[in-house]
Amino acid sequence: MPSYINLRGHQVWNYEWANNGEALVLLHGGLSATEDWDTCVLPAVESKHHVFAYDRTGQGRTADQPNSLHFDFQCAEAIAYLEDIVKEPAHLVGWSDGGIIALMIAIQRPELVKSIVALGANYHHNSGGKPIPAWTISDEDRVEYAMRSPDAPETIDSKQSRMLAIWNSEPTMTSGDLAKITCPTLILAGDDEPFSLEHTSALYEAIPQGQLAVIPGTSHFVIKEKPELTQMVIKQFLVDLSAPITRMPIRRTNPEII
Repeated sequence: MPSYINLRGHQVWNYEWANNGEALVLLHGGLSATEDWDTCVLPAVESKHHVFAYDRTGQGRTADQPNSLHFDFQCAEAIAYLEDIVKEPAHLVGWSDGGIIALMIAIQRPELVKSIVALGANYHHNSGGKPIPAWTISDEDRVEYAMRSPDAPETIDSKQSRMLAIWNSEPTMTSGDLAKITCPTLILAGDDEPFSLEHTSALYEAIPQGQLAVIPGTSHFVIKEKPELTQMVIKQFLVDLSAPITRMPIRRTNPEII
């Protein structure tokens, strides 16, 4: 059952499923929560892994702290979670902001990461898309926020403003940063993301052990729009993390990789 844990002095809403193998951590999207997407991806990972997840600070059922929505803060929190709660190197499956955080962890602390599945993730805010505009927060979203967030109901508005400013100025990873990622990495995206396909391709090509999957007829919510297909791709990737050997390698011509 999910419950609060003390993560270095802060109460964090935590999930842990049955121990069926190697550790795997789910990282939810920005201004979201674990419960918004866990059922969409669990069928691909639950039977073969020891799955963990948590609501990041200021999101879901975890209360806010100063600067909590910035990616550096969230990356540091994820590293603390891996060190203190998971206590072993893990596979990371992250959606949107969660995918960005997974990439950042692998750059900063490669020894903590066995593999990455990054769904709908960009590595730089200048990603070939348009600046993300403010959206109208629905009455339904306000009710849901008031029910699950420890923060005051009116803070949903300030969090939206803070997050929009961050999304239009972060992250700022470079291709050189991405080249430091040494673990097998699946970049998975819809064919109609907020960022360009060229940006997604550049992300894939910058990672030495990268693999790329673009799911047709989907958006940033690919995991919810075509869950069975997305789960199949994730599951196949995790089954065999050895470097792919293909009949006609073009990018994978380095003997150390293939």
